[in-house]
Order: sequence, then C-alpha cells, then structure tokens
Amino acid sequence: MATFAVGLLYAALPHYLVMGPRWLLLVVIAILFPALVITHRGGHVLLNRTLGFFSTGILTLAMVWSLILLVDAIPRHEIDPKVLLRSALELWVTNILVFALWYWRLDAGGPHGRDSRDYHTDGAFLFPQMNLPNWCNSTWTPNFIDYLFLAFNTSTALSPADTQALSRWAKILMMVQATISLIVIALLAARAVNIL
Repeated sequence: MATFAVGLLYAALPHYLVMGPRWLLLVVIAILFPALVITHRGGHVLLNRTLGFFSTGILTLAMVWSLILLVDAIPRHEIDPKVLLRSALELWVTNILVFALWYWRLDAGGPHGRDSRDYHTDGAFLFPQMNLPNWCNSTWTPNFIDYLFLAFNTSTALSPADTQALSRWAKILMMVQATISLIVIALLAARAVNIL
C-alpha cells in the first residue's frame, strides 16, 4: 500500500517535476506488485528481497529526481506558490513512505528475516518495546507501522523520537532522510519569504 501511495503522490506532481509521464511509476509499481506478492507467498525469499529492493530503489530515484527538479525550478519563480506548497508536501510525504520502506526492508533481515524469528532481538533499531521487562519472552516484532512511525519522526523532528539507530547503515539512512526533509522545508521557507 505504501508503494502505491508513493506512485499516486508522484502522479499528482506537476509534469515539470517528474521524469517521463506521471503515470509511468504507477505502471511500474502495478507490474512489480504481483511479482512481489507471488514470490512472498511462494517462499522465494531471495527473489522477493531483490524485487523489493529494486522497487524501493525506483521509488527513491523518482523522489530524488523530483526533488532535484523542484530545487532547480524554485529560483526561476516558475512555480505558482500553491503548486509549490502542494508539491513540497507531496515530496515530504513521499520521503516518509520511501524511507519507511527502506527501514522495513533492511532491518533484521527484512520482513522474511523478522518473520522467521519468534521475537525481535538483533535489529538495526532499538524500539521502546525492546526495553520493556520480559520483552525477550514476548512475540513482539516490528511491522511496517513501526518503521513508518520512525520515518515520520525523522522527517518531522529531523531525529528519532523513541527509536534509536544502532547500526551505521541505519544512521546514514536517517541522516539522508532528515537532509531531504530539511531541504524541502528550507525551500518552502525561502520561497515563502521571497513571496512576502
């Protein structure tokens, strides 16, 4: 669902902020989605993991490309302020969804790796549930909502709120996500000041 949401947000961007037709990303997602479902249910872990990384990589490239086009267009004052605000909000939400997908796919061996264990012990993130007494005896494991919450906090607070990054790759991804969010916010603020 998050992948389709990113595709819909991309399709809603103005034509000058997307590469190719706006519907192209949705078509790519629609083609990859059945393959992801079939390989997941069929137990083809490596193929499913590869397709998941490929699809998330495409979403990331599309988001970064749109952000570059937005940064390039702002100094030329070609974007209507309302369209700019809407586009920046769409890219900000896309940033949250894309990085939630990355965290979900990479942490503790991805969804397959986490599902193969009885409980969550060795991830790249320290979730609050892991600090609770007797948590090792519980069947708690993070799901997509936990990673979405982490990505949301990283984009709004530009830092984690309750979940700490333990691995270097997680710290790097969180820095990249916060930087993208900061760029979007700074562009909006600069344009708003310029309008006033």
